[in-house]
Amino acid sequence: MSPWAVTAWTVALIALSAFFVAAEFALMAAKRHRLERRADTPAGRAALKNSAELTLVLAGAQLGITVCTLALGAITKPAVHHALMPLLEAGLPTAAADVVAFVLALIVVTFLHLVIGEMAPKSWAIAHPEESSLVLALPLRAYMWLTRPVLIAMNTAANWLVRRAGAEPVDELATGQDAVGLRHLVEHSANVGALDARFSGSLEQVLTLRDTKVREVMPTGRPLSAVGVQATVADARAEAMASRHRRVLVRDGERTVGVVHVRDTLQAPDPSAPALSLARPPVTVAADTGLAAAVATIRQARTQLAVVTEDGREVGVLTFADVLPSLMPAAMLVAEEG
Repeated sequence: MSPWAVTAWTVALIALSAFFVAAEFALMAAKRHRLERRADTPAGRAALKNSAELTLVLAGAQLGITVCTLALGAITKPAVHHALMPLLEAGLPTAAADVVAFVLALIVVTFLHLVIGEMAPKSWAIAHPEESSLVLALPLRAYMWLTRPVLIAMNTAANWLVRRAGAEPVDELATGQDAVGLRHLVEHSANVGALDARFSGSLEQVLTLRDTKVREVMPTGRPLSAVGVQATVADARAEAMASRHRRVLVRDGERTVGVVHVRDTLQAPDPSAPALSLARPPVTVAADTGLAAAVATIRQARTQLAVVTEDGREVGVLTFADVLPSLMPAAMLVAEEG
């Protein structure tokens, strides 16, 4: 092969390797929500598709990098070795010249491949992940279309090995931090002085809401604002006025059958009508329910009160007013700082 052909092949292989390296690191560093904002173009939609099948794309990138590396070893390294031999044989025995030429050729090819074909594109992709993802998306999709059967077979084999090791393969990167990771971040920030100590306790309290149970925040010994199942609208209104609660439970013995809002009693045309006619079905949550799940249940029902049950009996009520003390300290501190 002529020197010009070797040079052309070397440049093409290093450029192709750089393409695969940049595509791999761009997808690893790109934020999905930023790609979604740019999905109004063909390149943006292609980048999103690549992000959605990450393990397959990474398998394709690794395959491409490996083929480029082997091709450089088969084409460029022998050519460099052959070019160095006449120069080295002028001052060294043939056997020694062959060894030195081999080592120098290996160093030259490795340097070109690592610096130009891997390190430079990697740094570019990490510095501009979304932009590089979009630039490389369409040619990467074309490559994936051509090699998909091979990549699926390779990825299936790799996933089998991962499962045998006791882990579950994933196709997409996780986005965001979980509560445990955020708690560690808050603790570390407070320890190094990057976060005011007044904020750290409140933020940690908010981050533990998922682990907090309803029974831990539900007030005990609080009298319920309730009327009997035979009570009238006027009775429910009087109970609301006396207790200064906006919601009154309608109870049949030890069981809550409805919740009446004082606003509805004020708008009712007939005060002698049964209070149950204005009642909404009660929302119930178990005492061992996580606080975050309980709040989600209350919000989904478009109310601010839930009846708490334990072992089949009602043990109290939970309102947003009971949850807010766990949330408000941090907000109060931020308002004070502002």
